[in-house]
Amino acid sequence: MQKPNVKPLPSLSVRIDIDAAGRIGPGKIELLETIHRSGSISAAGRAMDMSYKRAWDLVDEINRVCRQAAVERQTGGKNGGGAVLTPFGLSLVARYRKIERNAASAARKELEALRQEIGRPKRAASR
Repeated sequence: MQKPNVKPLPSLSVRIDIDAAGRIGPGKIELLETIHRSGSISAAGRAMDMSYKRAWDLVDEINRVCRQAAVERQTGGKNGGGAVLTPFGLSLVARYRKIERNAASAARKELEALRQEIGRPKRAASR
């Protein structure tokens, strides 16, 4: 089993509020990327240790919040169909990852300073 990519803390996490009721964050983007790689909502769910229902509910939420399909189900075929990202879904993932990289780059110096401060031993209170 592959170890997850562990980031030193503190780290930056990007969530984008699409509207008052919905947001896109790292988990939903990872799900979209996993669907893109696997060609299946159920396979993506299994790869991420979630049920098909949970994966489908998240896909449905993404499609609803964005007011257009990011994932399109495909029926038929010898393997019973699957799912693909739409051009919008591919763009959503690419834009999110670019925003994430830009935010991480902008925050890198301050995060490093915070890491160093957190790692220092506490000073005794002066009386």
